[in-house]
Amino acid sequence: MKKYFSLLFLVIFISLSAFKGDKPAYLIYTAKGKTADYGDLLKAAKSSDLIFFGELHDNPICHWLEYELTRDLYEEKQSNLSLGAEMFERDNQLLLTEYVTKMIRKKDFEAEAKLWPNYKTDYAPLVDFAREKGLRFVATNVPRRYAALVNLKGFEGLDSLNAGERGLIASLRIKYDTTLECYKSIAKAVGDGMPAHMTQNLGKAQALKDATMAQFIMKGGPGTGQCFLHINGAYHSDNYEGIVWYAKDYIRKNTIPVKILTISCVEQDTIADLKKENISKADFIICIPASMTKTR
Repeated sequence: MKKYFSLLFLVIFISLSAFKGDKPAYLIYTAKGKTADYGDLLKAAKSSDLIFFGELHDNPICHWLEYELTRDLYEEKQSNLSLGAEMFERDNQLLLTEYVTKMIRKKDFEAEAKLWPNYKTDYAPLVDFAREKGLRFVATNVPRRYAALVNLKGFEGLDSLNAGERGLIASLRIKYDTTLECYKSIAKAVGDGMPAHMTQNLGKAQALKDATMAQFIMKGGPGTGQCFLHINGAYHSDNYEGIVWYAKDYIRKNTIPVKILTISCVEQDTIADLKKENISKADFIICIPASMTKTR
């Protein structure tokens, strides 16, 4: 028995020593701050209808895990998997569809579409995967000029849009809950030091983006056997607010059974434990060292 406990102690000591000597690129936690792993996250994703992957736009670990999750979900869902992303605006849907259905060439798509600076390294792999497998890819975000219009004039600025233009945004009238922390805090986070008249509509512009993304995600048909994976900045879905709040409102109104899963990515100086402020941000929180190199 003594030998058994001595051996057990040695194994534990070696394991702990190995962990201390390692530098994991990420650790995964549950909403309660308990440790989990990729297998737990994948299992939950496979049983969900709508998955929000909240990324840090310039973090390579986020983009790699998005791609791996897409591939693993496809293994089970096949053509019942659809993708969508904040990084593509509604007025680019035709170009995006033409590309993923192999109607147009890669160079033509990349020349004409409004693509983020880090598209080729971070989002092209997802789009090309959809093209290869014949998956639908939905451009969910509002054209930025309309968000700018709301930032300038409030929701009233949208009254000047014609029918065609209105088809690119969330249906009017847009609900706006001023009690949601994601809108209460945005003026301070983005507009700190700016005059009040320049920050009063920042939350509304953000809400327009969230409402538009939610509407076109839900039109993408999650539920009834269809799985929709949406890629967005973590601040659009953290704390089950933003897009998630609008999606849940749509689900309630239309009484459709849709199981939602949220994922958030955070950076910390040390990742051995999840900081208190990051607990409960999502169903799963991917914690990444703050020293991780950036993609742009």
